[in-house]
Amino acid sequence: MRKPQILWVDDEIDLLRSHIIFLTEKDYDVDTVTNGEDAINMVTEKNYDLIFLDEMMAGMGGLETLARIKELKPNIPVVMVTKSEEESLMNDAIGSKIDDYLIKPVVPSQILLTCKKNIDKQKITGEYVAKDYLQTFNDISRKLMMGPDFEEWIEIYLKLVNSELELDTHPEVDLRQTIIDQKKECNQEFSKFVEKNYKNWLDSEDDPYSPELTPAIVKNHVFPELEKAPGPVFLFVLDCLRLDQWLIMEKTLLEIFDIEKKYYYSILPTATPYARNSLFAGAYPSEIEKYFPDLWSNNKDDEKSQNKHEKQLLQRLIVRERVKLRNDLKYMKIIDPDVGRNFEQNILSHKKTHFMAVVVNFLDMIAHGRSDSDILKEIAPDEPAYRSLTASWFRHSSLLGTFKQIASMKNATIIVTTDHGSIRTLRGAKVLGDKEASTNLRFKFGRNLKVDDKHALFIKNPAEYKLPKRGLTVSYIISKEDYYFVYPTDYHKYLSHYKDTFQHGGISMEEMILPVIKMTNKA
Repeated sequence: MRKPQILWVDDEIDLLRSHIIFLTEKDYDVDTVTNGEDAINMVTEKNYDLIFLDEMMAGMGGLETLARIKELKPNIPVVMVTKSEEESLMNDAIGSKIDDYLIKPVVPSQILLTCKKNIDKQKITGEYVAKDYLQTFNDISRKLMMGPDFEEWIEIYLKLVNSELELDTHPEVDLRQTIIDQKKECNQEFSKFVEKNYKNWLDSEDDPYSPELTPAIVKNHVFPELEKAPGPVFLFVLDCLRLDQWLIMEKTLLEIFDIEKKYYYSILPTATPYARNSLFAGAYPSEIEKYFPDLWSNNKDDEKSQNKHEKQLLQRLIVRERVKLRNDLKYMKIIDPDVGRNFEQNILSHKKTHFMAVVVNFLDMIAHGRSDSDILKEIAPDEPAYRSLTASWFRHSSLLGTFKQIASMKNATIIVTTDHGSIRTLRGAKVLGDKEASTNLRFKFGRNLKVDDKHALFIKNPAEYKLPKRGLTVSYIISKEDYYFVYPTDYHKYLSHYKDTFQHGGISMEEMILPVIKMTNKA
């Protein structure tokens, strides 16, 4: 195995012989030079894993040498070694892209730590990531045996997501299939848990043994902010946002905002026409049917026809809860990049707005776009790549720009949540139904629906699940785990077409366990 290669540049190198010997005994190969010119030559000829660079040298100084090294090989870690403790010098060195900083006289433990941080860090942290996940694996397995409650399911899902994110940064750790298998097992048990308890949750909203559900989110998390916040309050609903996607986006926001997170469970089906309307209305779909019967009359569940009344639903909730706004409710739906950029450019005009609700559809478009685009499937062939695609989009998005603009407002508060997540569907379930049955992949409603109950929750009486009746003989089926529904006609064609796509509407941790985030600009 190749030993790590180190170059030590110092015009008093003879005084450092004990350190060189120490590193050699620790199985590092160390080359030494006494000036910047020789260092440049050595870097040109050989590939080093780390360079120790003296800041004060005769001739070409440390900072000039550093600049030349970075021109030649920008990815080599360079550790600046100096006698000076002046802050300005430290800033100059750090601004010149050093990777670490040591003050003379250095001691062996400092040097070894620096080598491990800059050369062996990936290997060492990978070992600890593997160790941590195996501990997490055992913890989750024990919880599954005990029968988790709704709060413990949130903890399990958080553990799985955090482990996935850690493994994303360490692809060399060969545990990816293990976590995929464990998540599959968890979703199997979670689906049983939801199927057993969901109806009870609907009938006992204030029960401490029931999770917070979609209709309670605006009332419990937004309206209290409206009462106490002196500045504007913005509610951002990011359609189809998964917890893992949020945690990746959050990394970019931590320097700008103080962030608090809580979690809730989506209603079923975990689909936009049901969950988002329920979010804005503070009511269940069967209750919304009384206010807006035309929402369900056309028997279609496309977003354009079913989510036209979000502002009206929210306004009715404000009136019903007797929330006093200083000025009129504002509402915005961002459905394409141009609208997003225009909104970013004009967001500061809402400094005096009391309450504004914003729906952002980009993540949903990414999920659906991946289903239909070979290029997106190539860019994001699996979940780690899907998260990476989310991170790339967000870093360059108008949404991030909008958040930054709001951060400049005085006393602004942002609540971020979602109506549902999505799951990567990998297994098809054959379903039978009449020609009027809906075409959704993760849930369906219609007459004479038939499917294996291992794959779906069958709802014969929609009223028991607070769903729209749609007719006397209409029933619902909601897929479990990672199953998606396929009709017998052209079965294999559609089975292949929709396999390995991101869908929503069913029962899974990814679709149902959702974050509610409060962001306030850092003082």
